[in-house]
Amino acid sequence: MYLSNLILTASALAGVAIAGPIAERQTAQKLRIMPLGDSITEITCWRALVWDQIADAKYADQVQYVGSQNSNPQKCTPKTANWDQHHEGHSGWLAIDIANNYLTNWLQKTPADIVMFMLGTNDVTRGHSTTEIMAAYTKMVNIMRAANPKMKIIVDLVIPLSFSNSAIQAINAAIPAWAKGLNTTDSPIVIADCNTGFSTSMLRDGVHPNLDGDKVIASRVGPLLLNYISQSLGK
Repeated sequence: MYLSNLILTASALAGVAIAGPIAERQTAQKLRIMPLGDSITEITCWRALVWDQIADAKYADQVQYVGSQNSNPQKCTPKTANWDQHHEGHSGWLAIDIANNYLTNWLQKTPADIVMFMLGTNDVTRGHSTTEIMAAYTKMVNIMRAANPKMKIIVDLVIPLSFSNSAIQAINAAIPAWAKGLNTTDSPIVIADCNTGFSTSMLRDGVHPNLDGDKVIASRVGPLLLNYISQSLGK
């Protein structure tokens, strides 16, 4: 009896020892997507609407949003009740500061395979130039690729402001050539045009999108993200 119990105990322990690494591998197999940005990422609902697209495409159990934040400040209610609320959106933060002080640490703590970002609005309102903002974009891409040489990147054209919109237009005008210059086969950069067709009537407060604006952003980001997911999962 004692020997039998010992064998059973050893078998159970072996099962636990095996299950741990298997579970870790299964978790690691999920594709990691980081929504990166400022308040237009944090306190809006487009992330939830994009997750609906992920769920509709039957990828929800194969991917995850990642980031140090896990919140739903706007109390978004997409079709998918259990949508992943992780993100790296930080209200009021500048692209310049994120590039210089934060992104390296975020990617170390929550690694990603895909980053989608919209940044520059706060830089503009603080008087930073297009040149400074694009330099921050470049630094962020370099940090992303240092963290993951095969990082796939979606950069959004910035939505308009009800004020200072000429500065936003200058960023958006610079993005295509910038993206083309940094695009590589291993780490592609694609542009989500979240600006065309986005009117200031889609802003709830002159800065942040209302639900109509969220739908526009999701409609531009979602298909590009699904394409990256399909490529990454070999579908």
